[in-house]
Amino acid sequence: MMMTMMTRNVSPADTNETITMPHALELVGVCHSGPIAPNRSSLWSKMTYYPPTGLILKDISFEIHSGEMMAILGSKGSGKKALLELISHRINHQSTTRGQILLNDVPLTLRVFQEQCAFVSKRTELIEGLSVRQTLTYMAKMTIHQPIPRRLPDGSFMTIRFRVKQVMADTALTSLANLDVSELNEAERRRLSIAMHLIRDALLLVLDNPTSNLSPLDSYFIVSMLSNHCRKYQRILLFTIDNPRSDIFPFIDRVTFLSLGEIVYTGSTRMMMDYFSGIGFPCPELENPLMYYLCLSTVDRRSRERFIESSAQIAALVDKFKIDGQEYRKYNSPYVKLNYALSIPLTAYGKASTCTTILVLIARQFCSNLIWKRLFLKIGFIPLFCTLLYSFILPSLSETQNSFQTRSAIIFNLFASITFLTPIITSYCFYQHRNRFYEDSSRLSIYRGPSLIVTNILANLPMSLLQMFIAGSITYWTTAFRIDEYWLERWIVFCSVLWGLYTFVEQLTIGLMCFVRSSFNASLSASYFLTPFLIMGSTSFRSMLASPNILYYINWLNIYYWAGWTLHFIEFQFNTDLVRVPHVSTNNTVELCSSNVVPGKCMFLSGNHYLDQRFRDIKDIPEWSLIFWKNFAFIFIFAIGAYLINTVIYVIPLPASLKSKFRD
Repeated sequence: MMMTMMTRNVSPADTNETITMPHALELVGVCHSGPIAPNRSSLWSKMTYYPPTGLILKDISFEIHSGEMMAILGSKGSGKKALLELISHRINHQSTTRGQILLNDVPLTLRVFQEQCAFVSKRTELIEGLSVRQTLTYMAKMTIHQPIPRRLPDGSFMTIRFRVKQVMADTALTSLANLDVSELNEAERRRLSIAMHLIRDALLLVLDNPTSNLSPLDSYFIVSMLSNHCRKYQRILLFTIDNPRSDIFPFIDRVTFLSLGEIVYTGSTRMMMDYFSGIGFPCPELENPLMYYLCLSTVDRRSRERFIESSAQIAALVDKFKIDGQEYRKYNSPYVKLNYALSIPLTAYGKASTCTTILVLIARQFCSNLIWKRLFLKIGFIPLFCTLLYSFILPSLSETQNSFQTRSAIIFNLFASITFLTPIITSYCFYQHRNRFYEDSSRLSIYRGPSLIVTNILANLPMSLLQMFIAGSITYWTTAFRIDEYWLERWIVFCSVLWGLYTFVEQLTIGLMCFVRSSFNASLSASYFLTPFLIMGSTSFRSMLASPNILYYINWLNIYYWAGWTLHFIEFQFNTDLVRVPHVSTNNTVELCSSNVVPGKCMFLSGNHYLDQRFRDIKDIPEWSLIFWKNFAFIFIFAIGAYLINTVIYVIPLPASLKSKFRD
């Protein structure tokens, strides 16, 4: 009879560790059907076409107790990955499941799994720019309730710092504590990925092939490390492995062999060889038992005759275990009697508060930007472009007829640089946080989309402001834009417009990255999408007076129109330096302009006249008027609107076809 434990959350006031009954995970008659082949066609087909379904898992029943480590073995197509996804609630919504999955006699729902369990995939996103210690510290602060009501041997309470130090020691990461995660090799990254889930002391840990692509020595080390954690803290551990080596056999307490979705054997590894010997399949002396019986459970597809013969043999093994395997499935290992303390998991005390999580996310995003590559992208990339373009290519602006178009072209080039460079910056710096968000939210339910967007805004605000004011200052002063008694106000408005546009493009790229996995494709899509609006709204190519009415009204919903209107207004309106400026002919002779327009020579009599030819309803608007500030405010309304839209986008559930893009 399975022993149970109360699964209620423990109050932080309960500071004494209570002795509990051993934990247990049990599957009873689980059958699962779902898509039998992935749909790899077009996006439209993925959203409208439902692939054929079939029975993937058939009558799966097994149990595993605290302090035990179970390996699920099977060839490709045996259903072992589907079994892990079923337990961890990562299955497709198109599938159906029957049977019971119980954790301590309580149904293992998605919420219970997120609160008390953890899933470690083959690929875990690590944020470049953070050290090993920082990565674990931020994860601990978001997943562990503080203060931690667990006493240490000296009578004091556990702290986050102590917990991080403890987990680093358990996973042999202490010597790598100050190393950036980008400098870790594959085995060290795998240990860190596991440590990120061990830090919260989950009751059940599910791992998808933790030794894949690792050397035999690293594989041995990881399995021994997991076994030590499992027995030391009396936790339940379930994992798959493709090629079980003989050296890891002593660490595995239970094993389940799957073939075509059915159980060939499940139970203690101590009894496995006795069972197979009893039914006529003894393991040779020098053979690896795990690999030998894995091959026995694998369908031989080398020829039709071998396929039929092996399939019949496996079917007989499945039927035999259904009849005689009950006592092996229920067998408890004697190690349970060892003197390992049964402690309350840290997950039972709950997670950190929302306020704490937001502060930790801000710190994590900000610290990840403090590496040279990201500092350059976040602060120096666009200013460097402006320096190269304006300081070395363009001379200071002169007061001639040609300068009207030159000033407008400079504004357009600024808008174009923001349009094409901002998506590159955003997609490179944000994609790891995006991937980390999908893991933290779907697997652990630590935070949701609004928290991601808000913290991204606050963490990047200082750098985005600094970058745009540097880029704006370089452009404004090297090209000698308008200097008068209001130069400070004009400079602030100039840089603020650039920042508002930068923020809008940044948020648009972040919104696209919710649906597009590739950062390159996301930045390319954002640039392609914004290019028509840039051309229509900047008015550098086509005057609004000559444009159809429909285009004029469409531009009311175009941030580039309001940004262009504002910058043109502060540069040209009532600019006394641009009144009757001379024309420079092709032979470099200067011709003074009269009070009349001369086609081909004196096209614009003043800055006001130029604005009248480019924009509608701009004539005789006073400087710093309410109309000016209203149009200036429209830019930030667009930016705020982009924030709000992204908040909604990252909250709504994604279709299964899109969600699968961000999985392993």
